[in-house]
Amino acid sequence: MNYFLSLFGINGPSWLSDTRWAMPAIIIMGIWTIGNSIIITLAGLQDIPEALYESAEIDGANSFVKITRITLPLVTPTLYFNLVMGIIGGFQIFMQPYILTEGGPSYATYTYMMHIYNSGFKYYEMGYASTLAWLLFIVIMIITQIVNRTSRHWVYYDN
Repeated sequence: MNYFLSLFGINGPSWLSDTRWAMPAIIIMGIWTIGNSIIITLAGLQDIPEALYESAEIDGANSFVKITRITLPLVTPTLYFNLVMGIIGGFQIFMQPYILTEGGPSYATYTYMMHIYNSGFKYYEMGYASTLAWLLFIVIMIITQIVNRTSRHWVYYDN
């Protein structure tokens, strides 16, 4: 990344040793894992019947109307699934910061999952680590329930 920035005359940051850039570096690296969500979204898009687009075209709908009135509503169940899975995955991030920085510099990339891991396997406080894991479960469950309850207002099921 710094090489490409240097092509434009920009000095790149110290990605993993600067407290301001360590977490953005891990987030940028996490973009590589977005492939599963893209494949699921593509499957949701391919599941939309072509006949709907053809009828809208006969009725004189332009591209914007087709996207907002056909594509977006029919792909909302897929977006809902990806949102819930993304929220759960976001709370459980562990591997990338642990391997790259072990929570440093100055705890800039220290995540909740790393705290659970360190409590249980580094400091041998299994009861505390178990309590933290249960607390994480409860927080994820509450947020998932909030998203689930609000989904009736924005997710369209064709039945």
